[in-house]
Amino acid sequence: MDSILEFIFQYRESIFLVILSIFLGIEVISHVPAVLHTPLMSGANAIHGVVIIGAIIVMGHASTPLSLVLGFLAVVLGTLNVVGGFVVTDRMLDMFKKKVKK
Repeated sequence: MDSILEFIFQYRESIFLVILSIFLGIEVISHVPAVLHTPLMSGANAIHGVVIIGAIIVMGHASTPLSLVLGFLAVVLGTLNVVGGFVVTDRMLDMFKKKVKK
């Protein structure tokens, strides 16, 4: 218990910044209009692409089997997130297309 309190005391500014960022992110995202969700999804997909590149680089420098497995898991989950995001974005864009009348 003392080590946890020591960690919190030592990194209190960083912990405060992370908590503040979480609350700010929730506040900003909750006020986004529905029209902007598609561009935001596309931007998030681009960011996750950068995360995948970073995970591949980290995996290349892995020295233990555990770090290699965690890196591979990061690449797989990041890829699933990007593909799922593009599928959702495509479905959202399909809603704005005009329907063909027969």
